[in-house]
Amino acid sequence: MSTEDWRPGAPLENLRRRAQILARIRAYFAAAQVLEVETPQLCPTTVTDPHLHSMQVPGHGYLQTSPEYAMKRLLAAGSGSIYQIARVFRADEMGRRHHPEFTMLEWYRVGFTLDQLIDDVAALACLALGETRCVRHRYRDLFRTRLGLDPLRCSIDELRAAARRYIDLAFDEADRDTWLELLMGQVIEPTLGIDTLSFVVDYPPSQAALARLHLDAEGQVVASRFELYHRGVELANGYHELLDADEQRARFAADLRERAARGLPAIAIDEPLLAALKSGLPDCSGVALGLDRLFMLAVGSDSLREVIAFSPPENR
Repeated sequence: MSTEDWRPGAPLENLRRRAQILARIRAYFAAAQVLEVETPQLCPTTVTDPHLHSMQVPGHGYLQTSPEYAMKRLLAAGSGSIYQIARVFRADEMGRRHHPEFTMLEWYRVGFTLDQLIDDVAALACLALGETRCVRHRYRDLFRTRLGLDPLRCSIDELRAAARRYIDLAFDEADRDTWLELLMGQVIEPTLGIDTLSFVVDYPPSQAALARLHLDAEGQVVASRFELYHRGVELANGYHELLDADEQRARFAADLRERAARGLPAIAIDEPLLAALKSGLPDCSGVALGLDRLFMLAVGSDSLREVIAFSPPENR
């Protein structure tokens, strides 16, 4: 990047709009008596999720992909409902809708069900986007309607065949979740929330991450999780939070096995988080929302560079 190229990449009017929306968000949580908190973004360890790539700072630890673990320690200590507007970091993410450093809004509501949290997310999103109609889709129903497949029961061969029909593939072998995520991301997601806020619920149990499991209306085990889409853009990911420390340890261990199988570096399990869960995390639901994407949609853009003051050269 030339030293002459010192000016911000985003129009100043968009940065003013960004500041206005941030002020509305803080006012919303203040009115609801949700406490704003700050937690470290440079920590000794990081997430074990094989799909997330953390940035390591030699001699210091990792820049965090989310403030979740530290916020749950605050919840276990009795903080009550909390929120944070945090700078977070993910390696290998660059493009119109991806940025290695971005702003995340994460919040936890003590005593909230997942349905209550969805209503909370919709109300907050409308602060930026204006009054917008909300709809809910079951993950399973989307696959049945768009692809003619039951994602919870179909075979890997059926998933592979569907991917071949819709996507120009560079590989032919993958595990079940990879095929599901590919079909969701490439085929279904772009059609969601075109003129609505679209919430997708009841994900496969293998994609629960830190969410609880429950039985759906058909008696199938699914994750108590949702994602929010608007104009084909994924905005938020929410959970009815898992409280069981032993189950969480088992999921971390499964992540580490998957990382080893993929040739990814091992990550030390976050023992303070598990100790917090063991001591007693209150019943709560939590969500992470990508603020830069929300701002992007609010100003009618299709690129993050329009709402981020200074972007890396590759994104400008």
